[in-house]
Amino acid sequence: MLPLGVTAKIQANVSKPCFWKSLSSGQSWKSKSMRIIPDKFVGSTSGAFEHSVVISVRWGNSWQLWLEREKDVLYMIKEDWDEFVDDNHLGPNDNLFFRHDDTMLLEVQIFKNNGDEIMDVPLGVEPETEPLHSNPSNSYKDTTTASASASVEFSANGGTNCRAKEGCAAIENPERYLLNPENPYFVKTLSKKIDVLYVPKTVIQKYGLKFGPHESTMSYLLPNDKINGLTKFYASGKSVCFNGWVGLCRKYNLKAGDSVVCELERSGGLVTAVRVHFFNENMR
Repeated sequence: MLPLGVTAKIQANVSKPCFWKSLSSGQSWKSKSMRIIPDKFVGSTSGAFEHSVVISVRWGNSWQLWLEREKDVLYMIKEDWDEFVDDNHLGPNDNLFFRHDDTMLLEVQIFKNNGDEIMDVPLGVEPETEPLHSNPSNSYKDTTTASASASVEFSANGGTNCRAKEGCAAIENPERYLLNPENPYFVKTLSKKIDVLYVPKTVIQKYGLKFGPHESTMSYLLPNDKINGLTKFYASGKSVCFNGWVGLCRKYNLKAGDSVVCELERSGGLVTAVRVHFFNENMR
């Protein structure tokens, strides 16, 4: 557990509602009490958390956790919380600081007992998406590892009909889908967490990308379709994502394991749109 002086110092710079979680004697991170969202916190967020919550961490990954009430106590459901615990390898020396970021959104910082904050993806954990500029065959799959022996069915236009959850081989040459080969891009393989579309930090750094202000408008461009969204900043501006992604996924029936090419369009030096290219003809 963190010393009280350390927690007080961290909270002193936070104006939004927040709370801590750390283990007491006899507890584990999968104890039922660890899944409680404190009533005082819920009351201070004006009904922002009713059915589900999205938790994001420093390195860009996020988890959607469904909520349930039991005798007026609000819990994160066990399956979703346990996934968050396992994905982040939480142990007895970890402390979690939860901060209300927006409606249904919580930013979580992970601290060790000595006060050090975990700023990068933990060992053994993959970031949510991985760009393919360095090696097009090394795409990261959110849900499963691609099998080199799996079959790939090529569609008439040269694309591939594949879902990563079925063990599809890595997609090759995603650059061929780009409308402008000079545009930044990344391949997004969906996990079950489809709340927002994060822009990988490596892509931002490689191209020196700049974005409009927090909650400025952006667009998803698809064949014969345009879906509006908003630019969002988290982790003190270190993580960038676009909302409206969940509506796009539902409209086009995208599921965990489906892959799309996200081509970033810029105007006036700022990223203003994401052109979405489907691998699978059935998604169109």
